[in-house]
Amino acid sequence: MICMFRIVRERRRALSAGALPSVLRAACLLLVAILVVRPVAAQTAPEGNAHPATQNVAAGGASQANPFGQHGTDPSAVCTPADKAAFAQRVDLEPLLGLSVFHNGRAKVLKTLAMETVSKITGRRAYVDFLKTPKEGGGEDVKDFKYDPIFTLLDLTIDPAYYLEKPLVGIEYLPLRESILEAAFPGDANADLRERWKKVGRVTPLMVDRSMSAIVQQHSGMADAEPYLRAAGRVDDALRMFMDCRANFMVVAPPAKEASWVHLSSLAADHPARVAALALGTAWRARDASGVNAAVATLASELPKINASVYPTTSRQLEVFYNRLNAFEWGYWAYFVSLVLLLLAFGVGRTWLAQAGVVVLAAALALHATGFILRCMIAERFAIQNQFESMTGVSLFAATVGTIVMIVRRQWLFGAAAAAVGFMVLLTATQTGIPGVHIEREAAILNTSSLLKYHVTTVLVSYGLIALGFVVSLFYLGTHYFKGRTESVADTPGGGTVAVAVGASDGSASRAKLLADLDTAQMIILQLAFWTLGVGILLGAWWADHSWGRWWAFDPKEIWALITWIVYLIVVHVRIAAPGSKGISTAWLSVVGFVVMLWTYFGVNLLLPGLHAYA
Repeated sequence: MICMFRIVRERRRALSAGALPSVLRAACLLLVAILVVRPVAAQTAPEGNAHPATQNVAAGGASQANPFGQHGTDPSAVCTPADKAAFAQRVDLEPLLGLSVFHNGRAKVLKTLAMETVSKITGRRAYVDFLKTPKEGGGEDVKDFKYDPIFTLLDLTIDPAYYLEKPLVGIEYLPLRESILEAAFPGDANADLRERWKKVGRVTPLMVDRSMSAIVQQHSGMADAEPYLRAAGRVDDALRMFMDCRANFMVVAPPAKEASWVHLSSLAADHPARVAALALGTAWRARDASGVNAAVATLASELPKINASVYPTTSRQLEVFYNRLNAFEWGYWAYFVSLVLLLLAFGVGRTWLAQAGVVVLAAALALHATGFILRCMIAERFAIQNQFESMTGVSLFAATVGTIVMIVRRQWLFGAAAAAVGFMVLLTATQTGIPGVHIEREAAILNTSSLLKYHVTTVLVSYGLIALGFVVSLFYLGTHYFKGRTESVADTPGGGTVAVAVGASDGSASRAKLLADLDTAQMIILQLAFWTLGVGILLGAWWADHSWGRWWAFDPKEIWALITWIVYLIVVHVRIAAPGSKGISTAWLSVVGFVVMLWTYFGVNLLLPGLHAYA
């Protein structure tokens, strides 16, 4: 890598000011050749290019009886929300959290299955009910009550009648939700009621059952048919999961690793685990918390004894720890606290605040890395093979590089850049419904060559460097354009703000030194990004030749990755003849390059068809 930087420096010395336009012209001609001369057609994905189909309901359990006994279906016989909430607070389901269950192609823990089930049915991480209590002055006070996902999974299986008229099914597509609510509460007189339900974001299973067919038929021939049908398909999947929750209790380990897991109901009637499951269902419907707790303890004790040599141990414990740690969410909060502390340190010139920010940054990085490593171990692969995983990887690589630069240069400002990238990317990954949150099987094409992990990792490292360079460039732009507000502090003896930012212990640093250091830092990071992305593209071509039988296919992802690289080629070379401050032109080009990278990373995947549909 040092040799590469030396080559770039020599080329910059050799090129004259008149030579730069030829570089830019060549880059522009290449862009034209890519975008105009060879227009991109939608690629036909080869076999194995798509992600394996998600199996929400286990086929092997669909024909099995309910392991917890027959449930009632009369809505008038269900308990009140207040009784259900009180019962939920009395039961202890902790022993069940780490039980293994085979679902959607892998053995996971029951807690994970519960979280996935609740998320896919409700569109939220937990089912939320509404408890009404009378006010002293009259009227009612409505409070939210959030249920643990494993309680909801068992309740959906044992007492499904309770949910028939409860806001259970999440519908993200607003027009479909409005159509269902219009059918359920017709007329102007119910406008306020419809508006309240619309804000909830969920509808009842009975609402869907009564109106969905007519709504789909009504819109099937209209211009908006496709989004309606897509949303209706997701609702249908949610309803099927609700109705067939019992099918997913494939909790009996097989006699050999190669054999299939077995449904709980397939055990002999006198098997202790089978007896405990039936007792659990009976006590649950009677809201007998002590009976439930006793049955739960027996069930948790007996299931691991069945084919104990095959029953997962270490992987199960790791997944329980992964779920409890919730490292990525706690990680972005830690990054946020670190960012605030470091920015405050720059604002008030207090070194102790910068030191506290660095300590919190180290904790955030440790949390982030722990979550990433645990996910790799649980998935039994390098966990960068879907959108969520790649984002956790990008932010980890960027935060690590930023922290290393901070330590080497002893300038806390780069710690703030690392914290900013970690916070923004992890927040986006965990809070915006990015695909791939749940650990699932990867596309078959991703197993064709070990080159993949090197290609993807290298490209993700480059994206992380681009994001880190973008934040450093924002710091440069802020320092440059707000010079009137900072000169009075920075250029006076003991100017604490800039001194803390650049790590000067004597407080003698100036604003000019800060700009020079920021310019040096952004060029180091952006050159690293340039070379890393170039190597990643070459590795991708090598992998494509192994997997698809061709080095280059004019796929949208390939083309836009090359365009991103060309932007940074321009960034590296434009400094040779940039008029005035080279730092300011570099900073603005860094912002442009970051936007192009975002399009390459997200926009191409979401909007353009191609061979990288699994990405």
